[in-house]
Formats: sequence, C-alpha cells, structure tokens
Amino acid sequence: MENTLKIGIIVKPQGIRGELKVQPLTDDINRFKNLKEVIIDDKNYRVLRSVIGGGMVIICLSGIADRTLAESFRGKFLRVTRDNAIPLEEGRYFIVDVIGCAIVTEDGQKVGEVTDVTSARTDIFTVQTIDGRVLRFPFLKDLTIKVDVENKTITVDKKRLGEVSCYED
Repeated sequence: MENTLKIGIIVKPQGIRGELKVQPLTDDINRFKNLKEVIIDDKNYRVLRSVIGGGMVIICLSGIADRTLAESFRGKFLRVTRDNAIPLEEGRYFIVDVIGCAIVTEDGQKVGEVTDVTSARTDIFTVQTIDGRVLRFPFLKDLTIKVDVENKTITVDKKRLGEVSCYED
C-alpha cells in the first residue's frame, strides 16, 4: 500500500503572499481545518493556516512566502501520510487502495482489475476485464460482497454486476 494519500491539487497561487488555491480530493473538505502538515514532491510543509470557501481551500504553507514561488507549485498534489489521514467509516476505502484490486464474482471467477475510480454520489469503478474490455459499474452495497484491500480483492455478486454494469464501446 502507498504510504501517502492525495488530498488536494494546487490550482494556482492566491494573492501575493504565497498562498495556494487547492481543489480538495477528499470527501470531507473540513479535514483541511485541522491540517498541520502536508507533503509536496516528497518535501514536508507546515500548514500555517487554511480557509475553506466555495468548495476550494486557500492554504498558507511555511517556506512559501511570495506569489512567484507559489506559482511553481501549480498542478502539484498535496499529500498526507496515512498516520495523518482522517479515519474512514466502516465500508469506506481510500481510492489509492481500491485501484489495482481484482474484481471477482462470488464463485471465484475473475472479472478484471480496477484501473480507476470516478468520485460521484456513488463512486464509479472502471475495470480492465480479463478479455481486454473496459467495464464500469457503481460501487453499490447490494453488489459488493467483500472488499479486501490488503489482499487487493473485491468480491461482487455476479447477477447484480450484470444488472448495473456497462461496457465501453
């Protein structure tokens, strides 16, 4: 498993004092309120302050004091270590842990491997099937039998998968 998790992407500098405008990549934008440290390009930065508004976060980090330097961070990801990640509720998973999981039916038949997750009201899994096609389906409770991110396996109900999935043409 990856040791760090992406929580946001820097969209652009904000103002002239080195602040950064961040698009959150997390379900809970309020996690930025108590954020103490982030990692950008394998370097740790202390969070001096953050302000949430309009679905975005304005963040001020130690060592970034002017707009010119802030500009060099455009397009980079904010990461946190797993130790600093927010705890997940039962039945919730980090996307990075789901990608690469094998999708198998309850009778052990391998369908394929998760290659992407599109965040939406109900997350959409993209799967590269064993026959080379692309399959998409919503991550539904009545579809999912077991999620084992440690062993990179998600077991699904075969009948329900056929009802809710579609193949890319």
